[in-house]
Parts: sequence; C-alpha cells; structure tokens
Amino acid sequence: MTSKKASPEAAEQAATEETNAEPQSRRRRGKTVRRSLVEASAAQDAALLARELRTSQTQQELAVIVVVEFTGELRKRKQLTAAARLARTAAAVVAGEEDLTEYTASTIDFDAGRAEFEELARSAGATIAATLVQRRQKPDPSSLVGQGKLDEIVGVVASTNASLVLFDHDLTPSQLRNIEARLPCHVIDRSQLILDIFARHAKTSEGQLQVELAQLEYQLPRLAGRGRAMSQLGGGIGTRGPGETQLETDRRKINLRLDHIKSQLEAVRRIRQQQRQRREAVPVPVVALVGYTNAGKSTLFNALTEAGVLESARMFATLDPKLRQLQLPSRRKILLSDTVGFIRNLPHTLVTSFRATLEEVERAEVLLHIQDASSPIREEQKLQVEKVLAELSVSSKPVIQVLNKVDLLPPQELAHLGGEREAIPVSSLQHTGLERLLLAIDAALVADPLIEASFRLPQSEGAILASLEAGSIIEDKRFEGNLVYLRARGPASLIDRYRRFRDRQATA
Repeated sequence: MTSKKASPEAAEQAATEETNAEPQSRRRRGKTVRRSLVEASAAQDAALLARELRTSQTQQELAVIVVVEFTGELRKRKQLTAAARLARTAAAVVAGEEDLTEYTASTIDFDAGRAEFEELARSAGATIAATLVQRRQKPDPSSLVGQGKLDEIVGVVASTNASLVLFDHDLTPSQLRNIEARLPCHVIDRSQLILDIFARHAKTSEGQLQVELAQLEYQLPRLAGRGRAMSQLGGGIGTRGPGETQLETDRRKINLRLDHIKSQLEAVRRIRQQQRQRREAVPVPVVALVGYTNAGKSTLFNALTEAGVLESARMFATLDPKLRQLQLPSRRKILLSDTVGFIRNLPHTLVTSFRATLEEVERAEVLLHIQDASSPIREEQKLQVEKVLAELSVSSKPVIQVLNKVDLLPPQELAHLGGEREAIPVSSLQHTGLERLLLAIDAALVADPLIEASFRLPQSEGAILASLEAGSIIEDKRFEGNLVYLRARGPASLIDRYRRFRDRQATA
C-alpha cells in the first residue's frame, strides 16, 4: 500500500527532476515557440477585429448616397481643365457663349462624378435607395455636410429603411463619429468603399494581403468611438484596474498584424525581384497598360494578346498584374502588363499597399495610357492618372496616349479625334486601330532599337537562319552555292548575336 501511495509523488518528483535537468537550449526553443504562438494569436485577433469592423459593410446592401460638391474645389478643377476645354471649343464658340459652355461642362463633370460613385456603390454590392446632392462652399468641420443636410439624411434613412449611408468624400475620424451618432445605420466614406471593392475582387494571396494592409492602415486611426467595447477596460484576469484599455489592446493587435503583413509582402517583393532578374537575363522589354478604372484596359489586353483575362464593366475588376508575351510588327517580342486601374481621390494607403503590384509599371520601358474616349470627363480622368504616375515617379517614361471605346462615339466626335496626333484611337471590342498602336509601340522602344544588317552564312547554319527569320524581318534573301545571303531588320540584341556572320562588303 505504501508503495502505491508513494508512486504518484515519486513520479511527480521524477518529472520535476527531469524538467530541471532539461538542457538550456530546449528551454530557449520552448520560449521561442510560445512567443510565436502568442504573436500568431495576436495576428489572428487583429484579422478578426478587422473583419468585425467591416462585416456590416459587406452584408448590408440598401444604401443612401450622399454626393457633395465644394465650389472651391470646382474652381480648381476648372483651372486644371480650362486649357483642354478651350482647345476643344475655341473654333466653335463665340465670346458671348463661353460662360454658358463652362457652366454646362462643370454640370456634366458633376453628374459624371455622381454616376461614377453610384457605380462604385453597385460594384460593392449595394442597392441604391436614394441619392442626396449638396453644393456648398467648403466642408463643415464637424459633419462635412452641415446640420441641416444631416437632418435631411436622417429623414431619408428613416423613410427608406436604409442600413448604409455612403459619402462621396473622405470623412475625418471626428466627422465619422459625429455622423454615426445621429444615424441609426452604418456610415462609409469614399476610401472605405473603394477598399471594400478591392477586398471583393482580390483573388490571389498577394492581393488579399495588400487589401488587408490598406484596410488596417485606414481603420487604425478610426478605432476610437467605434463602440463601447473598444473604449472600456478589459474584463479578463489581469486586465482590471488602470491597465491597458481595450482600445490600446486593439491598436497593439492591429500593429502586430501590420508588421506581419508587411513582412509577407516584403517576401513577395523579393520573389518578384528574383523573377524579374531571370526575365532581364533575356532582354525582353515590358510595356504596361495604365489608365482610369473601367477604361477598357483588360479588353485591350485581350485584343492584343488573346489572354482571356476577365473583362468586366465593374470598377476595379483587375487587381493582380497579368503578363503576356506579344510580338510586334518588327518581330520583336515584348511583355505586355495589365495593371490595376486608377480613380480620382484614390486612397493613398492603396497606392502604398499595392507598391509591389505597381512595380511592373516602374520597371516598364513604355506606358500605354488607356483613356475612355466616350467619357465626358476624359480630361479630368487623364489628369488623375498622371497624378498617380507622378506619385510612382514614372512620369518621365515614354507614354503612348490611347483613346479606347471610339466605337461609342458619334461620327463628328470621331472625326475630331482623328486630328489628335499624339493619341491613337482604337476600339478593343471591334479590334480597330490595333495595327497603328503596335507600330507606335515598336517606334517607342529605344532600349533595344531596330537595326539593319547583311549576313552571309553557310546553309548548314539552319538554326541561325531560323532564328533570324523568326525574330526579324527578312528584306532580301538569296542562295549562292552553299551560302545564304540575306538582309535583316530586327532588334539589336538579335542582330548583334550573329555579328560573326555579317557581310562586311554588302554593309559597306
């Protein structure tokens, strides 16, 4: 009996002695594992917190849209687009009609901006219950729209039973808290709506990481006031009293998650760099498609490469870059890149988060700026794209202006576009103007220029002859005995590869 009673104590003592005798390295490994588990748990908590903060946005669909135009911003926009409008209408208007034309153009700009935001709401899955419009001199510091307009919004929400209010402007954290205090539903501003659309369309793991990074950076300064649970003291053991508040805990968890995502994206950036270095070992220039969202970039990409990527009228249908090989009329081969579209007031967090994706734009030798020729605000859209390109420090790259969707224009406007020498009109759906575009790309590539050379090589060098015929244009070829004489025009990288067979006498 005594031995049986003593056996548990002996076992416990033996286990204690074994634990005390554990090597120091094993203890360190145990601490590392426990610390990793804690960090992983914090990252999961941060991800759950981010999803909880936006759950209501993705589930609720009936929305009231609030579109505000500030006359001060309107004057600035007029100054930016006045030169383009004047060049377009100088021959058609007289001095007495100029003011009316500018008023009409500004009205079209506002209506097009409102339609664009409504399309953003539909792309996010919302059903529009009502659209409220306001024009004011400057934003109200407390509510953006002022108390009178806010009362009207409250009434419209009550009458339509809407569960969501969408603002076509960014709201400061204090404005967001003040508006939510008056409304019985959720409030989402422009940046938050765009982030939600990006979250819907992100398919790859990289795209999802980039969207989550942008969402967390957007939500971090807006945690205060998002509910009582985030501003009270925690209720668990060790959190009572003057300890860490729930708000501080949430911020700490989000910061841990941000660090984790940034490290993962840095790993993705390193992989992209390795892939790019392998591509650069064989010099193939990259040409990137850039432009406003829904300008038809993916449709043009498919028309040129037959890649079969997704074509959608919804905004931001393309998030992940696509690369396809394309052969130009000179037989040169390039890599064509389809990139994410831009939009006015694009959230800065998105430009930062999608830096890895936009590296293809930074590495491109030539940019194709795709514009929607049928858009009434094409000039403003062009300026917005150029603004983002300036942020990426790629404004100095060669840019080919491409006017897409010309099949939607009436004949008189189409004839006017034909006079613009700097822009190339195309129709991606009808495959018109593509030959001229390919020739323009050929002429814009300067890193691997086209040169002409004469060759004399034995007929036994069939592989070299096949390479020249596949990668260049053979302008003359004749056979004399066992020799082949030919004159080829192609990229310098290909022609110089076979310089030992150059026919010096024919060149002289």
